[in-house]
Amino acid sequence: MPARKQTIPHTVNPDLQRERHAASFRIDEFSRWWHGGAEKLRFKRELEQEILNDMTTHNTLLHYKSHEEISEIALKQSLDVAKKLRAMQDRINPGGNDIWPKLYGTSAIWGAMPAGNPFGVQFAMVVDAIKMHATDEQWERFGKRVENFEICGTYTQTELGHGTFLRGLETRADYDRVKDEFVLNTPTLSAYKWWPGGLGHCSNFCLLVAQLYIDNEPKGVQMFFVELRDEETHMPLPGVDIGEIGHKMGFYGVSNGFLGLKNVRIPRTNMLMRNAKVLPDGTFVESPTSVLLYFSMVMMRCAITQNNATLLAMAATIATRYSAVRRQSPINPNEREPQILDHVTQQLKILPEIATAIAYQLSAKSLWALYHETYAGIERSDFTRLPELHNLACALKALCSSDSSTGAERLRMACGGHGYLTSANMHVIVASAAAACTYEGENTVLLLQVGRFLMKSWRAASEGKSLTPTASYLTAPAQGKTFGRWTGEWANIVAAIQYAAANKVRLAFENMSQRLKQGQTEGEAANHTGIELTKAAELHGRSFVAATFLAHVTGPEAAEHSAAFNRVLQNLLELYLVHTALRHLSDILQCISLSEVELRALQTRLETVLKKLRPDAVPIVDGFDFHDRSLSSALGAYDGNVYERLFDLAKQSPLNQQPVPKSFHTVLKPFLKSNL
Repeated sequence: MPARKQTIPHTVNPDLQRERHAASFRIDEFSRWWHGGAEKLRFKRELEQEILNDMTTHNTLLHYKSHEEISEIALKQSLDVAKKLRAMQDRINPGGNDIWPKLYGTSAIWGAMPAGNPFGVQFAMVVDAIKMHATDEQWERFGKRVENFEICGTYTQTELGHGTFLRGLETRADYDRVKDEFVLNTPTLSAYKWWPGGLGHCSNFCLLVAQLYIDNEPKGVQMFFVELRDEETHMPLPGVDIGEIGHKMGFYGVSNGFLGLKNVRIPRTNMLMRNAKVLPDGTFVESPTSVLLYFSMVMMRCAITQNNATLLAMAATIATRYSAVRRQSPINPNEREPQILDHVTQQLKILPEIATAIAYQLSAKSLWALYHETYAGIERSDFTRLPELHNLACALKALCSSDSSTGAERLRMACGGHGYLTSANMHVIVASAAAACTYEGENTVLLLQVGRFLMKSWRAASEGKSLTPTASYLTAPAQGKTFGRWTGEWANIVAAIQYAAANKVRLAFENMSQRLKQGQTEGEAANHTGIELTKAAELHGRSFVAATFLAHVTGPEAAEHSAAFNRVLQNLLELYLVHTALRHLSDILQCISLSEVELRALQTRLETVLKKLRPDAVPIVDGFDFHDRSLSSALGAYDGNVYERLFDLAKQSPLNQQPVPKSFHTVLKPFLKSNL
């Protein structure tokens, strides 16, 4: 066939150009703020230049490949990225500390690995878990090898029959005093490790989470460093049953795997022993706090909150740019079809998701600050902030993953039929956001954990005891103080959400207490109060997000911004708070009285702020500064040449490489000639 002619213009769509020229603020100021300052923005762009700019194949073409081909492409692309990152470090930071592993998972280079990174878990979780839980000797012996990419490792925790409930894990590690070894076994099919990224055919080592037994007595869950495949041949070692779990909704090339173990022996010194220890004589030394074992998951929940905020911002960028280019359905007869972004119903689909992405980005920033503060405390043997960090990470992970999943799907549908095409790339964003609703802790289970934390906090507040900072809003309601008066100001709306959350906590506490008095066990009472506990946990999380957004927009940092940029942030805050209040109006009205005039005022404010933000919608998503390769979307490219890109990618379909497909001669023509 003759070479395919490119049909994509080199000019920017005029509708998008007008949107950008009409911006009420400087887009570069938004970009610097969003990425944490001018230097970080500059580095991100340099990173994109290094990693993304030589990519020539559009990501949608992956979907014409076989599962095996996609796996091989993902492997090659992830290793190419690792080499590029290392070369970049050697050029800009020669002889310095290795920074490239930390960059391996950054969202700026997701576009270079569209099928997923089979080594993502290795550098997002395994390296830090070894640093946190291994001794200095263990770090030198095998931790550095993982960090230097001399070997490939993954984190094997989830089992076929158990995920979030870690105490239910079945994989065993029995200590053998005679040989000073642990004997690892998968006693049942449900005990098979299932899901770890990279485990299938890429990892030759793993960090195994298993139940420790000494003299057949359980000592709780511990971590063990285990070789799975021969370093030279990559063949599974004796007793290791390993493979890939198959095709998924997304993350096509991540090589998620299964693992079974039968009498696999490892040295005693391969149990990570910075905290808990097993001595040669079989003496078990407990960790100073059992929560330390889960600290790696806490870190991942912080990362998920940030990553899913990014995914939602990506989906919003695609939907916003497309909605500025697409024209349809005249508002007034005999007028030109307007940009669909001019329809208020379309604005309601898109603009709240932009505000939500920003709200979660700011919350993730605060969550990371608490994480680093807690980590520093742990190094001083101060574990006081751990419970608060754990519960806040649980709440934000659950809410952000859920909101980004439903939000990205809402944005996909806002793109109409074209959003259903793989060339729009919305399906990948939706699938990626949805996956986070279950990995690193299923959302409902996490909210139930937060609910139990809130029950303890309410009891403490009722008894006049001090609370953690993020639960301190419970103090006044627990001691009988009422909300006061609704004014509708931003701080007042935040206080109303907090008061509604406190009311949900109170109701759950009272109902759970009543069930306990009726003779139910604590577990039964918690189960029967589950709906109320998750509702309380959800509002607790939302009150934190709302308060954090308010603090960032009205706090001291506002003085660093231009007046025009502050107005945009204030409009986004207004939209987020009003939209959240309307979303949880029934919860608010349960404990706070609002008149019909006040209720109608909220609706009017929603419509007004949508109108204010409409002219700045495209400039705001431009401010997110996503590279076209990261978005990989025919609908969301910076130049806005939507129809040309859609058509160009359609022409590249394998089914369009011949005018008549083979199936016509082998299937369709014989049928048509059969005189059915």
